[in-house]
Formats: sequence, structure tokens, C-alpha cells
Amino acid sequence: MADVTAPFDTDSQALDEVVTFTSELIRIDTTNHGSGDCKERPAAEYVAERLAEAGLEPVMLERTPGRTNVVARIEGTDPSAEALLVHGHLDVVPADPGDWAVHPFSGEVRDGLVWGRGAVDMKNTDAMILAVVREWARHGIRPRRDIVIAYTADEEASAADGAGYLVRHHRDLFEGCTEGIGESGAYTFHAGPDLEIYPIGAGERGTAWLKLTAEGRAGHGSKVNRENAVSRIAAAVSRIGEHPWPVRLTPTVRAALTELAALHGLQPDLDADDFDADALLAKLGRAAALVEPTIRNSSNPTMLHAGYKVNVIPGTATAHIDGRVLPGADLEFAETMDMLTGPDVQWEFQHQEIALQAPVDSPTYAKLRAALEHFEPDAHVVPFCMSGGTDAKHFARLGITGYGFAPLRLPIGFDYQALFHGVDERVPVEALHFGIRVLDHYLQTA
Repeated sequence: MADVTAPFDTDSQALDEVVTFTSELIRIDTTNHGSGDCKERPAAEYVAERLAEAGLEPVMLERTPGRTNVVARIEGTDPSAEALLVHGHLDVVPADPGDWAVHPFSGEVRDGLVWGRGAVDMKNTDAMILAVVREWARHGIRPRRDIVIAYTADEEASAADGAGYLVRHHRDLFEGCTEGIGESGAYTFHAGPDLEIYPIGAGERGTAWLKLTAEGRAGHGSKVNRENAVSRIAAAVSRIGEHPWPVRLTPTVRAALTELAALHGLQPDLDADDFDADALLAKLGRAAALVEPTIRNSSNPTMLHAGYKVNVIPGTATAHIDGRVLPGADLEFAETMDMLTGPDVQWEFQHQEIALQAPVDSPTYAKLRAALEHFEPDAHVVPFCMSGGTDAKHFARLGITGYGFAPLRLPIGFDYQALFHGVDERVPVEALHFGIRVLDHYLQTA
């Protein structure tokens, strides 16, 4: 590839390919039920073949047969520059065709929309990356810094076969990477008739999935039993579900609140003794949804298991809690769980992942913002903390600072967040065209 310094206008072939690739990737069923039966290999082979056609040398890696990851590197023009990771996952969550207007694995293009599971999470972004790389190959474009592309397996479960495996066993492939971009961010959030917000992911809450176990005295259902395991687990679950977690404003959330408040003509003192976060959120209208889940820890009961017959008191009962933890709040979360479960219920982590924060005053964040504003001058770009998590948690263990940046320009009424893991997942063709232009521009100027 020849050196090109000025950003190239995305060509028409790339605009066509991003739609085709999104559709064809959706047709490859990579449903991840979390039970280990997912097979990402057909999708991995698909992306590897197209990367190879662009002159790259993709490496396919598996911990478990069929759970395939793909990694490739594009050499930049400046050998002294730090490398950038661009990652996307190939698996998707389950979808019941009976609930959908269009079959979830059809990849049908209808009425200017690409339909199917993965259209927004995140085969659309996988397709954007492919289309950009192939465009660069056609025009001899090279980025300034090395770019490492990673397509991962198993993101929708534990990532043990995906990013977790790559980080543990193939860290050499990410040599020099200090920053990365991945899913969940840079999409249009319509906060009002004339207020378009583009949130860039600059943090993630940590994951704390818990198993609670209550032991008791088994017995006949007709007899008084003060050591009833079901009663004990039910009481603990009720306390956990109703617990009012205190407000904890992380740097990313503080920045988000400050910028969102300014867009609504407000200048709150976030450090005031009488600052009321919930009152401020009430004044932000729809925009409050971007920060409301991340001003506190959370603990939602999700599963209960006990007993086998109505007239038998079981000796054991269990429950599961989906906990999410703010950066720096791990000890508070654990101590709170000790208090809420009490002496008769034991708890343990079934799955735990770190929380993340990325600086919003960094040159990288500024370039991400600039790329969006280049194509959408009226865009209001704000940082936000994701309520859930992504593969960025795993790559952080390599010292890679992650941002959520999967750009889409969406029309009014298009509820992106509701379609994430939702029914009738779809993405507008025009949103894909906008996204590839923004991604192309950013990667050439990164």
C-alpha cells in the first residue's frame, strides 16, 4: 500500500459492500446460548477470506473447536506510533423466529433496512471494518499507526473462547496496542426534536453475577419450620432487589452529566452537599437514559431455584443476581452483599469482570468526536459509561484503553437501545453508509 496522508472519500464500492457484508454475516447463524454450543467458525472464515483478499494475513485462533477468532494487523506509516485495536464480536444472542416480522437470520434488505440478529449488535460494525480495509487496499491507503483488527468469539457469554482466550494466550498479536475501539457508541440518540446526541463509550460498569445459596431444614410442608431455606432466600432476594444504592459519580459520568445539563441550559454543582442526581436527571428528559443506569451500582435478582414438590420444604434454595459495579466500587458492593444476604444466606461470584474508565480529555477522544462532527456538524457528542460490558474489559488487561465507537446516524423514532438484543433487530442502509464514512475518516486520522 502506498502512503496516503489526506483522508480519502469513501468510495461507492465500500458503501455497497458494507450492506452486503452486513446481510451475509447475519445469514451465518452464530447464536450464543451461553452453553458452549455456538460455532463462530463459519463467520470467522467469511471475514478472514475478505481480509485476505485485501492483502492482509489474518490468523484464525481457537481454544475450543469451532469457537474461532480472527486477528490481522495493518502496518502504519509511522513505526514509532502506538498501535490501535479495532475489535468486533461474531456471535449473537438467541432469536425466536416466531416473534419476528422478518426471519432473524435472513439478512433481508427491505425498505432501506437490513434485518436480522446482529444488525446492530454487532455484525453491522464487523461489516464496516471489512469494507474500510478493502477500500484502503483498492486505493493504496495506509493509516498512520498500526491497526490490529480482532474479530472475536463468545462475547455474548463469558468470552472464555474469545477475547479472554486471546488476551491470555496470544498477547503478542496485540503488541504495541495502547488504545482500542469497539461496540456501543457513536450512534444517534434523539433527545428531542432538534437535539441529536452522539454518545461515545468512555467507561463500563463491572460485571458481578452472583449465586446465592440458603441452607435450611428439610421437612413436611404442613409443619412449622423456622429454618425454611425458601423463606431465607426469598428474604435475601427481596432485600437485594429493593436496596437503594447510593449515587457515585465517576469521572466519565460527571463529564456526561455536565455536558448533557449544558445542552438543557443547566449548570449544576455536582459537588454541592445538596446535589440531587435524580432531580437533575428528571430535567434532562430523554437524555437521562444515557446516564441513569450508571450513577449507581445495581443488583437485580434474575433467577430462583428451590424445591420439587408443593408439600415438601427443601433443604436448599438458590438465587442468581445480576450485579453491575461502578469503577472503584468493588469493596462497597461486596460489603453491601454481605449485609443484605445476612447470616443464613451465602453468596459467591459466578462471573466477575472489571469496570473500565477511559479519559475524555485525551487526543483519541478528541479525534473520535471530530470524526463524527466532520459528517454531522450539528451533532452533540458526549461521553457516557455503558451500563453493561464488552470485550474491552479483557483487552484492558493488556493495557489497552477502550472506547465504544460503532458509528450510526439513525432517524427520529429509531430506538437503537431497544433493538439491542431485541425483536426485529434492523439497521438502516443510510446508517451503515454514515458509519463507514465516519470510521474510515477516524482510522485514517487516528
